[in-house]
Amino acid sequence: MKHRLEQSTKALNTLIEKRGNKFYPQFHLAAPAGWLNDPNGLIYHDGLYHAFYQHHPYSQDWGPMHWGHATSTDMIHWQHQPIALAPGDDYDKSGCFSGSAISHEGKLYLFYTGHNWLAAEGDDSQIYEAQCVAISEDGIHFEKKGIVLEPPKGYMHFRDPKVWYQDGKWWMVVGARDEKDQGQVLLFSSETLFEEGQQWNNDYTVLGKTDDKNVYMWECPDFFPISQENEFAIVFSPQGKRAEGYQYRNLFQSGALIGQWSPNQPFKPQGHFIELDNGHDYYAPQSFTTPDGRRVSMGWMDMWNSPMPSKSEFWSGCFTLPREITFDKSKNRLRMIPVKEVESLRQEKQTIQPLTLSNQSIELINNTTAIELDLTLSLDSHAEKFGLWLGKGLELFVDNQSNRLVLNRHYPQHNMSGARSIPLPEGCELNLRIFIDRSSIEVFVNKGEFTFSSRYYAQQDTQTLRFFAMNGDATLINGQYWQLNSIY
Repeated sequence: MKHRLEQSTKALNTLIEKRGNKFYPQFHLAAPAGWLNDPNGLIYHDGLYHAFYQHHPYSQDWGPMHWGHATSTDMIHWQHQPIALAPGDDYDKSGCFSGSAISHEGKLYLFYTGHNWLAAEGDDSQIYEAQCVAISEDGIHFEKKGIVLEPPKGYMHFRDPKVWYQDGKWWMVVGARDEKDQGQVLLFSSETLFEEGQQWNNDYTVLGKTDDKNVYMWECPDFFPISQENEFAIVFSPQGKRAEGYQYRNLFQSGALIGQWSPNQPFKPQGHFIELDNGHDYYAPQSFTTPDGRRVSMGWMDMWNSPMPSKSEFWSGCFTLPREITFDKSKNRLRMIPVKEVESLRQEKQTIQPLTLSNQSIELINNTTAIELDLTLSLDSHAEKFGLWLGKGLELFVDNQSNRLVLNRHYPQHNMSGARSIPLPEGCELNLRIFIDRSSIEVFVNKGEFTFSSRYYAQQDTQTLRFFAMNGDATLINGQYWQLNSIY
């Protein structure tokens, strides 16, 4: 693997020299150049946070998957590390696909999917996928140890292992697709994490399975406790789910099923699958536990098959901000808010005075390259439509006709157009905490009840923010914002 790592590093360095910065984020983690997709191996180990990611260092397009790597002392400021894994061994010739990390007895273990196309590259009808492990003594350099879990009979699509320790055993969930092309998550266990020359037993139970005949795969599973009462969440990304009204409008979704589970009983869902994020660009989130016990998640802030104008700058893809996940038992759903550490990026606070508009707009902020806003709007408004315009092409607004909060983007020059929306929350006020980077926006509604994550691609000379009210009046109750420092 050493030779392949050297080659990939050389290719990455060539791209870094050419990389542009017009769209490159100032406070979101992205690869130094090349392609990035799923977050992998998020973990706190030996005094540092580690974030790995699906990475193609040879170009800005998807290709044979490597594992990129970055470390941080606070989940906010990141330092790029050498590429951790490169494909090419017999068991991962076509790619080192997604997985997770374990800190155990001073060593860092990466569990990942070894992917092999058995026919033509890209032909998913003939593949072999198995779960593999690589181990590091220093948290930077990894030695591959090969396959630790073969696919059970009847499974060809079998990937994205998430490993954890509970009740005296090691557990692993893996996303799968059975012979009937139905998506599911399989659960395995082992008395030992890893022993040289031995594999995990591939006896399994089906932890969860689709009841939608259109869903052919559950990717990137995560499974974690959300209360002290054996309540757990399966977070996964179903493929094939069709749009229903305003829901499931992205090519693929990411969301959660809430239920009861313990090692001695099957998972018992309580409710239905709910999207974790309602924006245009959110996929494959993975969570981990911080030293102080918070459950924190990061997702890929892009979407398969979507236009990616950043490719012209020799890079693609970035992560969301790290988000603390909590369980809203009253609504049986997960909530997400940015981790408190993000406040370390703030410069001097600026106040926005209360104002009421009628059939007009007003500039709030002239430069939105890297800012955080906290706005409270009155929902007791007679305007047909009111909210925010960001540059040319992006708007976040209350639509009083449909009674929804809408994030709409329109960039015909990039063949990109479409709206995502949520029902208006109850109450007479709407709180919006908004993070705007060079090519992304994250919106946290009413302290995490809903979130939107989307990429946008305005010209840098048009990144002003305006408050508007159309066909009636609207009131901004209060507001504040901070310019944010770069994380690099």
